[in-house]
Amino acid sequence: MNSFVLFVKLLCLILLSSTLYGENSSEKNFRLLIIDSLKGEPYNTVRESMLKELSRLGYKSHENLTVKYYSLGNYEGTGINIWNHEEKNKNNDVVFLNGTIAAKAFKKIALDSKSKFVFANVTDPVGLGVIDDFVSAPKYNFTGVSYPVRIEERLRFIMKVFPKVKRIGLIYGNLPQSESYKGWIKKALLKKEFKNLEVIFREVPFVKSEGGHKRMARIAKRFVLELNDKVDMFMSPNDTMGVQKPFAKMVYANATKPLLGLGRKDVMENWGASMSIYPALSKAGITIAQMITRLFEGSNIKTIIPQWPSTGVTFDLTKAKEFGIIIPKELIKEAGINIKN
Repeated sequence: MNSFVLFVKLLCLILLSSTLYGENSSEKNFRLLIIDSLKGEPYNTVRESMLKELSRLGYKSHENLTVKYYSLGNYEGTGINIWNHEEKNKNNDVVFLNGTIAAKAFKKIALDSKSKFVFANVTDPVGLGVIDDFVSAPKYNFTGVSYPVRIEERLRFIMKVFPKVKRIGLIYGNLPQSESYKGWIKKALLKKEFKNLEVIFREVPFVKSEGGHKRMARIAKRFVLELNDKVDMFMSPNDTMGVQKPFAKMVYANATKPLLGLGRKDVMENWGASMSIYPALSKAGITIAQMITRLFEGSNIKTIIPQWPSTGVTFDLTKAKEFGIIIPKELIKEAGINIKN
């Protein structure tokens, strides 16, 4: 009898140990749902960096991490349908929302759901209403890393590189994040330090679908031709059109004025921009992975404060010379390896 009781106790201990081990170690299989607004940049770089960092931290796809991926093609309704008909009851540990359209599609879901939502590449998460600011604990089950470099930093960068600039052309798509960005620019231009700057805006219609940014860039060409003699330079918009290659390529092909790009690839991969102050996408992916890891390990999402992205600068010296721009030595030093000759 004593031997039987001892056996039962030992068996219970083994089962309890196994259960605890499975819940708190690599034997537990975590579920990560990824929703991209659109295929392409900046979504690819952040997603790939995030998955690489998760793997380094011990969360490996096909081992202890199940990853499900969707791209919305910039259609909000697609995200809602995916959730309602495919993923609502899948018990995902974290939902990663990559882009403004993805975050907007899942906003109501996120606020009403017990799921944990982490965002990246969202232009205005405060204006979208999913967080209050970048210093407070999240009010809802929503945190992450914002996308844009602050407009004041972008304007200061322009003035350092191109001190004679007076007028800047900004052609943007008719999207919510573009309207937010336009409002930030207008507000910034009221500050004394930017009193000599003027931004001339032109709007193109938002074309949905995976290739919509190409169509938008073609539509924007007429505004480049119109503004070329009126402005000193162009600035890539902070939207779906501005983050992709066709827009920068189109501006360079049709303008005699330089372009300030939105990302690193605008310069380093010869898209057409002469310079860029950009959000460090790989670093954003690493930060997102660290946030997701904390959630996997049981942290309350309301303890994870949303963040602005880190930034970097890059220059194409050949194009800068072509446009008569002399890059200050301190900015060359800051760019480091992000220089294209």
